Amino acid sequence: MALEWRDSGALLTVRKYGETAAIIDAFTSDHGRHRGIVLGGASRRMAPILQPGAQLDLVWRARLNEHLGNFKIELRRSRAASILSDRLALGAFVSVCALVVFSLPEREPHRNLYELTVNLLDSICRRKEWMQEYVRWELKLLEEMGFGLDLEKCAVSGTRNDLIYISPRSGRAVSRAAAGEWARYLLPYASCLKGRDAHGLHDILRGLNTTGYFLERRLAPHLGGKPVPEARNRFVDQIAKKLKEDSI
Repeated sequence: MALEWRDSGALLTVRKYGETAAIIDAFTSDHGRHRGIVLGGASRRMAPILQPGAQLDLVWRARLNEHLGNFKIELRRSRAASILSDRLALGAFVSVCALVVFSLPEREPHRNLYELTVNLLDSICRRKEWMQEYVRWELKLLEEMGFGLDLEKCAVSGTRNDLIYISPRSGRAVSRAAAGEWARYLLPYASCLKGRDAHGLHDILRGLNTTGYFLERRLAPHLGGKPVPEARNRFVDQIAKKLKEDSI
């Protein structure tokens, strides 16, 4: 008897398989990141449907659990088309998909992260207040992978006041007073990481540089030394470029 399950998921990647089929990678609610073959997925008819970020209803079937299996899909809603004219939003969109593929093992459920990911993709499509949500999403990704930061109180004094740094070694917050002469070795604790309103693009960039440090120095080595996706680096570069342009 064949195995079968039904789920909803966001499409992460798609690549041609053979003459007419495609292999897709989707982030699903109950089955985690899961790959499968879509028969006819390389056809012109399927091209508008199989766009990264698309929300799909999925039926997966295989003879054995360890098989790649086939997907039967139905489009619930498309997302990418609404942001094609916005390079920054598109960059964030591609970065989210790439980081999920980079970070999550296959077939391991991460329901909380899934909900946050779907909400973030929808926020990016609405183009309203999504940048801070993106930075907080990277924090959650680190937490889900076992590298969460402790940002509630100072690692040295225990105070909860005037926390402006993060230790690159422990991932814990450090107050201004406790930092002392070590301040230059610490990472910035940007407002967007605190759940407060970001102080413009500069604050967003500072937050991304901090989460990027832990993606590169903690998560990537844990994953066998894979480099952080270039899509994520391009997105950060886009923000830096826009910040520079806006200051001219």
